Amino acid sequence: MQISGSSAIVVGGAGGLGEATVRRLHEAGAKVVVADLADDKGKALEAELGTRYVRTDATDEDSFAAALAEAEAAGPLRISVDAHGGPASGGRLVGRDGEPLDLEGFRRTIEYYLTGVFNVMRLAAAAMGRQEAVDGARGVIVNTASIAAYEGQVGQIPYAAAKGGVVGMTLVAARDLAPLGIRVVTIAPGMFLTPAYGQAGDKLEEAWGPRIPHPSRMGRSPEYASLVAHICENDYLNGEVVRLDGALRFPPK
Repeated sequence: MQISGSSAIVVGGAGGLGEATVRRLHEAGAKVVVADLADDKGKALEAELGTRYVRTDATDEDSFAAALAEAEAAGPLRISVDAHGGPASGGRLVGRDGEPLDLEGFRRTIEYYLTGVFNVMRLAAAAMGRQEAVDGARGVIVNTASIAAYEGQVGQIPYAAAKGGVVGMTLVAARDLAPLGIRVVTIAPGMFLTPAYGQAGDKLEEAWGPRIPHPSRMGRSPEYASLVAHICENDYLNGEVVRLDGALRFPPK
């Protein structure tokens, strides 16, 4: 599938992984809509690149539908990338005080990191299904999980459950959408250094870099974006979860 001339929507497009993806797709000739809640960064990208920013809550049907409408108006919608974040709760299943992990925090994490991805995927797929097929293909959906889906650390049950759900949806969604000519691929990043960490990023790099087999450093957002571009262009890549982690496997703590 050609990126150039396609319309693309990037959910979480003002964040570290999302911004890098917006830039990569824009450079490749896509008409990109940035769907996010970070108004200042989204508008700055709009002013710099000429992309369209739409304030978007990934968990809200009407909010995301409005962003999709902007993307469809810009051209044939062929690409949807979901890299949005949100608050995540954590803690041991039973704490040292004997208290069980908070149920509401678990529900909230699932809402942001799993239900939100499902909402984006289902609405984006319906919009792509309205496009004219080119060589039997209508588009590609790229979701973001985490290697925590496989090796969640102590205290990560809500986050690991949500990301594991994203992994679990991948093949089923690809099979569901095959008759429409829509592919679904998930990226499972390891430790990535993004602007969200601020000055704390230096300490994270110092702590995690030596633990990553090769290259012995945290990932960079353009490396995520490069994989997104490859997924878009490789028509035979479908129904797969791709770990992007430098061969890192999370230890228990």
